[in-house]
Parts: sequence; structure tokens; C-alpha cells
Amino acid sequence: MTRSILVVAPHPDDETLGCGGALLRHGAEGDQLHWVIVTAMAPESYPAELRARRAAELREVERLYGFASTHELGFPAARLETVPRAALVEKMSAAFNAVRPDIAYLPHPGDVHSDHRVAFEAAAACVKWFRPPAPRRVLVYETLSETDAAVDPAAQPFRPNVFLDISAHLDGKLEILQRYQGEVGLFPFPRSVEAVRALARVRGAAAGCDAAEAFQLVKEIV
Repeated sequence: MTRSILVVAPHPDDETLGCGGALLRHGAEGDQLHWVIVTAMAPESYPAELRARRAAELREVERLYGFASTHELGFPAARLETVPRAALVEKMSAAFNAVRPDIAYLPHPGDVHSDHRVAFEAAAACVKWFRPPAPRRVLVYETLSETDAAVDPAAQPFRPNVFLDISAHLDGKLEILQRYQGEVGLFPFPRSVEAVRALARVRGAAAGCDAAEAFQLVKEIV
């Protein structure tokens, strides 16, 4: 049975860092993929040339994943905490209602970047069972340079309890990641091909496979 898969990305590239292998595997298994991009480059903060390059990157990433729909909410990057929460939840809810996901992938609420925390909180408002069409399975993903960079001792740690074998899709994930010019650096930069591959191998070692992605299951209705 075809399932509807929704990934919420605070910024473009979070979907690939956090669950790119899972998305490729879902697609290979016949599931329908949907992408919510919460923030965008504000015209007053980014030159037109850079914004045009990012738009082209997004279309290429869409093609490589085979997304059935993309929902660009357009809120200002790095300033998501300044957006009225009602406005954010309203747009997020519209995306959930359009997609009617069976499975949702969300950023981890303990990430160091405030955009990740706010995006999680807004998405969490959309997965209550009495607000259909709520997904029956909700997982949070880890994002190199954000999840691993949290230093607040009171923050909620990422405790993976679901591991997905992406051995057949790791190369595809890395290929898509490199489409994001300006976001990928040289090792030991955390958003590097080497670091992403290393994390996949570590998660694979925990799961008994060549490469894996790790998630924290936060809701499942069975």
C-alpha cells in the first residue's frame, strides 16, 4: 500500500542531512514523498543572485527525490522565533491537510538552532489525533551541526530508538547533499560528505547494517 510521507525541513538541506536516505528508500518502495520547507532567504538579507541559485537547487533536489509536492512556507530564516506562532501553525496545518501524511519526519526539538525548535513545535500542533488528518507515525531526525551541537545541559537529548537501513541509498543521499552549494564544507566541518558518511556508518554499526539513519519515535498509533 502506498503511504504518504511528509518531511518538515526548517531550512533546505535539513531534509537530506536528517532523513535523505529514508526518503530515497520510501520512494524506492513506492511511497509518495512531500516536502515542507519552513524558511526562505529574505530579500532584504540575501542578494538576488544567491536566492536564484537556491531556487534552482531546490528544483533539482525536488527532481532527485521525486517529491510529489513541495510546500514553501516562506518565513524568514534565522528569525523564526519572531513569527507569530498562530501564523506559523496555520501555514503548517495547511500543508499537513494537503498532504494527509501517514508518516511525518520532524526536526529534533533539542537542536541548537532556534528555527529547528520552533518548526518542531509548530508541526507538533498538527499531529494531534483529534486534528485529522494526523499522521499515525511521527519521528524526529538528527541534523549534523545542529543536533550534535546542542550544549544546553537542560535541553532534551536525541535518543534514537528507530534505525533505518539506508545502505542502498547512502550514495544517493550524499549526491543530493552536494547539490546545496555553500552548505557543504570540508571535513571536519559537520556538513561534509565525510562526516555524513561517518554518522551513517556509526548508526549502521548500532543497527547491524552497512549504513543507517537514526530517529526518535515520538508517536505511533497502531
